[in-house]
Amino acid sequence: MLETESPELEAEFTATVTADGRIEPRDWMPDAYRATLIRQIAQHAHSEIIGMQPEGNWISRAPSLRRKAILLAKVQDEAGHGLYLYAAAATLGADRTDLTEKLISGRQKYSSIFNYPTLTFADVGVIGWLVDGAAICNQVPLCRTSYGPYARAMIRVCKEESFHQRQGYELLMTMMRGSDNQRRMVQESVDRWWWPSLMMFGPPDDSSPNTERSMAWRIKRHTNDELRQKFVDMSVPQAEALGVTFPDPELRWNEERGQHDFGTPDFAELMRVVKGNGPCNAERIEHRRRAHEDGDWVREAAAAYAAKRAARAKGVA
Repeated sequence: MLETESPELEAEFTATVTADGRIEPRDWMPDAYRATLIRQIAQHAHSEIIGMQPEGNWISRAPSLRRKAILLAKVQDEAGHGLYLYAAAATLGADRTDLTEKLISGRQKYSSIFNYPTLTFADVGVIGWLVDGAAICNQVPLCRTSYGPYARAMIRVCKEESFHQRQGYELLMTMMRGSDNQRRMVQESVDRWWWPSLMMFGPPDDSSPNTERSMAWRIKRHTNDELRQKFVDMSVPQAEALGVTFPDPELRWNEERGQHDFGTPDFAELMRVVKGNGPCNAERIEHRRRAHEDGDWVREAAAAYAAKRAARAKGVA
């Protein structure tokens, strides 16, 4: 539906989101709402696709056939999540090819967390536990986001991400019951991934330019700092059960607040990574560009086959 300026339509849109209703693809929506959703959903989809790389790096080196099968299944799930989300973006008029071109040219972003290297197999478990755990904190509220196709896509995504978190935690529990070297490996991995996991929630609220409007439109349900606090409170007892510690001397329970106090992530580092200067930014984008180019023949063949079928059907008709 083409958008037109109309106070009546805008009032209807506002009433719908204020009442926690759903906006559907054929409904009128402000241009800025559409643009915000495309930016957020595209970034989310790109993150799922780029996020296949750090763990995919360990498929051929998994220590057992069981671990290899688990990791293959997880990476396959991430590919599916990307497809769901690109499909949701398409309902807003965004073309997947265009979104991919923007990603590999640096005009669209993906989650900062995927620009860190996976140095040991313990990283596979820590990504499942902490990275997917942070993703769950971010994404479960999106099941109630105001845009219908995005909300519905997130229901399955969140169910699978929850399974990924449990799988990662189970791997770490197994390693913590192993040798001293395995336990040291897990703790070293936790030390490297803790702060980048906290950065996944974005900049602090007073430095987040999009939060206020996204909250008003019910795209987001919680602020960055609220979600970060929830993640810390969730993770501390899990760490205690696992037998690891977080590298934060300021981390302690605050009886008065009923929440944990914790240190401030290095948001300057977050901005450096987001701007393309992280440890693996160039490697991740180059890998994605190469995969896209290597897939040209598949897309061309699929398009030719679709055109042939359409022509044949037209001739029959």
